[in-house]
Amino acid sequence: MTPFVLSQVLVAIAIGFDLMSFQFKDRQKIVACLFCAGILISSHFILLEQWTAASLMIIATIRYLVSIFSTSNKLKYVFCTVAIISALVTYSGLVSIISCSASIFQTVAAFNRDDRRLRELMIIGTALWLVHNYIVGSPTAVIMEVLFISSNLLGYYRYYYKKSAAV
Repeated sequence: MTPFVLSQVLVAIAIGFDLMSFQFKDRQKIVACLFCAGILISSHFILLEQWTAASLMIIATIRYLVSIFSTSNKLKYVFCTVAIISALVTYSGLVSIISCSASIFQTVAAFNRDDRRLRELMIIGTALWLVHNYIVGSPTAVIMEVLFISSNLLGYYRYYYKKSAAV
């Protein structure tokens, strides 16, 4: 199996965790699923030799684990700073800027106590990852981001739009 094919298999497995994540209302369960997906996605980027994205996803995986237990603003800023430093060290052009921006949005989301705001910020970050994954040529990762946004929007609809429409 080539590294590319293996990378696509890992992302396909990560899709399951991503789809589950936003079907929960509890932010800790959402973030726990994102942690599991992050391990697989970072491995995917390593196999594709996309070092900025790989380092940012490793940081994101640690961030998701930490944010299960804390929503500290100080930690949010620490993870944003580490992401920026990582992107600068591994800089490889536009893809580094896009992935770093995505990571910043998702960092702010992960440390947000309000699951509604978490969902909204994750949509922005995910859209940026979608563009990144298209540019680096990872079709399964593009599908993953489309499904992730769809799952997030479905959860958003179920928990916020549907309830306010019924009132």
